[in-house]
Amino acid sequence: MQLGGLRGGQYQILSQKEVQRIHNASLQILKRTGIKSRRQEILQIFSDAGAEVDFEQGRVRIPSSLVEDAINKAPSKIILCGRDEKNDLVLEDKKVYFGTGGAALNVLDLETGKLRRALLQDIANIARLVDALDNIHFFIRPVVAQDIPQEFLDVNKYYAALSNTSKHVMGSAYSVKSALKVIGMAEKIVGGKEALQERPIISFITSWMKSPLLLDDFTTSVLMRITEERVPVALSSAPMAGSTSPVTLAGTLALVNAEQLSGIVLTQLVSPGAPVLYGAIPSVADMSNMSFLCGAVELGVLNTAAAQLAHYYDIPFYAWAGLTDSKISDIQAGYEKATGALLVGLAGANYILNAAGMLESTITVAYEQYLIDNEIIGMVMRALKGIEVNEDTLALEVIDKVGPGGNFLAESHTISHMRSEFFFPKVSDRSNREKWLAEGGKDARQRAREIAINILATHKPLAIPCEVDKQIRSLVKGLRQG
Repeated sequence: MQLGGLRGGQYQILSQKEVQRIHNASLQILKRTGIKSRRQEILQIFSDAGAEVDFEQGRVRIPSSLVEDAINKAPSKIILCGRDEKNDLVLEDKKVYFGTGGAALNVLDLETGKLRRALLQDIANIARLVDALDNIHFFIRPVVAQDIPQEFLDVNKYYAALSNTSKHVMGSAYSVKSALKVIGMAEKIVGGKEALQERPIISFITSWMKSPLLLDDFTTSVLMRITEERVPVALSSAPMAGSTSPVTLAGTLALVNAEQLSGIVLTQLVSPGAPVLYGAIPSVADMSNMSFLCGAVELGVLNTAAAQLAHYYDIPFYAWAGLTDSKISDIQAGYEKATGALLVGLAGANYILNAAGMLESTITVAYEQYLIDNEIIGMVMRALKGIEVNEDTLALEVIDKVGPGGNFLAESHTISHMRSEFFFPKVSDRSNREKWLAEGGKDARQRAREIAINILATHKPLAIPCEVDKQIRSLVKGLRQG
């Protein structure tokens, strides 16, 4: 049973006083240090709104009043829809959903287990796999298809995903032109522009910020255009503690929060009320070689704290967790992924990406890892569900009926509650050693691989109607079969 949308927030790593202090520090950064852009159009938007802008240096200093106004305008509830309504995600308060993510270049082949380059067919296959996994609630294209020219990459990755899952699909766009093509495809599927705004089956990620505090002007232009279209967009900024942000976790939080607030200001100036996700995804650098660390516990700690900041502003939070630096689906992958997913889930992050399938610091995916992560996420969601305490679950009548020395196994109370009380894994082995050996003595990775092969052979996702498919293919140049 799918458990998406359960409420987190049970774990708060910061006190309310500390949240307020980080907020105040971020306001000071924006007012004193500011952000930088080289594009006159962007500078003019801030200047017209009352920010202090040095056009020659490209420096923008943002007063607190602009920040507060933008926070008030940004929606506190965003619904990201699936083609099937049962897959709709209601992002508000501390409701928690987990999904895929990444821009991996490599795939561990499902049949051979060997490393190879990622292809468009992998996007289609992984979308179909995810469509069958209850605890993975949304789909972000996990790999960069290296058999597709870049000018056709966005339309192909979105359509391969939409054709193979009825869950919500998110991705990036390399240009304004390709973003508009993707939006046009989605409008065809749902029945027009207004229908897409009412039921957004797609959304976008924009890595508009080059930490620290420097706008990527090209991507910012894409962000602004998506915002004008009123399609949901995540404001992704990912400073690394010790490299592109201060080595102290508090300093990194102050910086990434300032970056997020500047993005919220910009989007709300462009289109007041536009649906944006607070997308702070801070990480840490390996201090021995300055590489990006995914499996570090500090990444989970940072995203846990960032969840509190997003809750403070009452804006839906796009986070990451469930990552690993391991190269294969091994013990290291298990403990790094589970620790991060549990921390950030319990913090109440709304939209947790990269939680399934990713290996090797996000540059590789493995099909079997999606099955294993589906199980990890299921366990996290069961933890979020907590313990229901009422007259029925306290079970006083059945305790009295069974009495001292009795057994509850055959009682109707047990039968009616056992499936809702317990999480039942599909990959984990809970049999005795003799049975396990008789069935081949397989480890979790082998079992997951077999399940994945079976799903891909048998699962049939909700199809896009043939007539709509024909219309899209006649209109969109460079669209391949996915």
